[in-house]
Amino acid sequence: MQFLFPNFLWALGFLAIPIIIHLFYFRRFKKVKFTNVKFLKEIKEETSSRNKLKNLLVLLCRLLALGLLVAAFAQPFIPKTDTVDYSKKSVSIFVDNSFSMEALSSDVPLLEKAKKKAREIISAYTEGDDFQIITHDFLGRHQRLVSKEDALNLVDEIAISPSTKKMSQIINRQSQVITKSDNSPVSYILSDFQKSITDLNNYTDTLFDINLVPLQDVQEKNVSIDSVWFTAPVPLLKQNNQLVVRVRNYGQDDVENIRISAKHNGQEKPVGSMNIKAFSSKEDTINLSILKPGWQELVVKITDYPVQFDDRFVLSFNVDDAMKVLSINENGRNQYMTAAFEGLNSFDLTNQGINKVIYGDFVDYNLIILNDLNSVSTGLGSELAKYVSNGGNLLIFPGSLVNKENYNEFLNQMALDNIQQQSRDNRNVSKINTEEFIFDNVYLRSTRNVKLPNTSLNYIFSKYQSRGQQALLSYRDGSPFLMKYLLNNGNVYLCASPLSQKNNDLVANAEVFIPMLYKMGISSGKKKKTSYTIGKDHLVEVDRGSGNVDFNFEITGPSNFIPGQSNLGSKMILDTKDQIKSDGFYDLSLDKQLVSKLAFNYNRLESDLSYFSPDELSSSENASFNIIDDSVDADFTSVIGDRERGVVLWKWCLIFALIFLFLETLLLRVWKL
Repeated sequence: MQFLFPNFLWALGFLAIPIIIHLFYFRRFKKVKFTNVKFLKEIKEETSSRNKLKNLLVLLCRLLALGLLVAAFAQPFIPKTDTVDYSKKSVSIFVDNSFSMEALSSDVPLLEKAKKKAREIISAYTEGDDFQIITHDFLGRHQRLVSKEDALNLVDEIAISPSTKKMSQIINRQSQVITKSDNSPVSYILSDFQKSITDLNNYTDTLFDINLVPLQDVQEKNVSIDSVWFTAPVPLLKQNNQLVVRVRNYGQDDVENIRISAKHNGQEKPVGSMNIKAFSSKEDTINLSILKPGWQELVVKITDYPVQFDDRFVLSFNVDDAMKVLSINENGRNQYMTAAFEGLNSFDLTNQGINKVIYGDFVDYNLIILNDLNSVSTGLGSELAKYVSNGGNLLIFPGSLVNKENYNEFLNQMALDNIQQQSRDNRNVSKINTEEFIFDNVYLRSTRNVKLPNTSLNYIFSKYQSRGQQALLSYRDGSPFLMKYLLNNGNVYLCASPLSQKNNDLVANAEVFIPMLYKMGISSGKKKKTSYTIGKDHLVEVDRGSGNVDFNFEITGPSNFIPGQSNLGSKMILDTKDQIKSDGFYDLSLDKQLVSKLAFNYNRLESDLSYFSPDELSSSENASFNIIDDSVDADFTSVIGDRERGVVLWKWCLIFALIFLFLETLLLRVWKL
């Protein structure tokens, strides 16, 4: 047997006090007159013997009670090993506060069970030990060691949070704090150990013992809205916009009649129901008609119970009055192209001469067309490259008499293939790339009967693989007629022939020309985000504009704050810094003017309610993990004490001390001489 605090044993010297009292105790006798003293001597001898025995028993009870009380303060224990660690401890306790911890166990949320266990673990250590309390939030006040009392207060403050971190991240964060001090480090992880976040096999650091405390309920079924997206890059006004909803069933049973509804700008309507097989997903399409331009709010919901945090998905997006197109012309506007855009109600075409272009207006256009230009100035080329890099779409029809050196310099600015030579042979386009967005889902049947363009003048281009050329329309020999390139966030479309009808009859082939212009106008190299994920997407990119220098952006909604901001060319990067805790819509304003509506959703990482069982955790290849697999009602103060020091005896010392005090009371009150 050993003692945790052996210095308390010096108090055993106080055992001399009851001994001295008993040795020097002289009872005062009271004179009593007797009429007959014949048996007085016999009575006196018998009383003295019984009195001595009683006093010895009382003395023994007092000595044992006092000795056991001193021993309790010294905290005796029977060690399980030959060596015992008496050093000061740095104890890190992680309490899982993710959505899955809202599940009930014996009508009590798992989070409350975890907080109870955390308090018991803290109580198992001494006042001299240091503690770290950590959750998925990674709060600043959780990144330092605190006293025992402060640790208990931090546990009381823990609440459910949408933030979710991988277990390896949590252990690394614990290690950063508890291994910096000279204390002996020890870690506890209280969680339901969902498979989606438990990556313990990826953690190989064995600098300290890691104790896993699995707290699990009966596994629940769950159906979640996995994701929602538009089929087209840009939703259009007064058009039938298709919205795809993917719903996932994480349970082991098939589910039926999962009802879906959509709420658009405050008006909610049912859109159907679906049946989903176990461990699978299913997609449904919603047709959304947008009648008014401006920022739109859309909420898609399903009916599911009991897990509900992932039963709705919010989106926000902006719809313009019309898609704006700019045609820069050298020899006047092209009447066929002008007529084509006039027939597209969602588009607004502006024709400008090469000498009247206003570079500052480029940002307002969804598509810019270079119509039969024979040369491109350095300034125009630089502005067009910047426009495309920021997400714009550029369609190039070279002129019939191009300055080859000048044009190649312009093409090199945007990393496009160069003009090698001009050909005046009559050539026929024979192939459409229907797998690419521009011609995808355009033709219901085979494209064999589609009339394709013929050209009498075309340019032959180089084909550098590093420049990522993608052919949309090709000649019979496989050389490209219409090419597509990605440039950062935008697209460049390059035609091998001028648009002029005497060289190219593309404008006369409406089956190709009209859908081509339409899809190019709505295409995007980088889709604008319609939603963000809390805890994952904390950076928001917006156009900096001209008046953004003197004012701070402000985000208002379920929570209000000023985000961090930094300039990145023509863009402004805003950092929400994990300040968004609730899903929903947030207004991004600059100088009190609305800039954008942001939609934030909860992370779906917690939707999969499959857990690692204690046996599966025990089978981990990492030997530094200890599994405390006790029932949730076990007293962890005793469990941890036994694990740390062996069999703890101080409670038994207190119990027997009380028993001997009780026996002393019985001897004094019940035993009458």
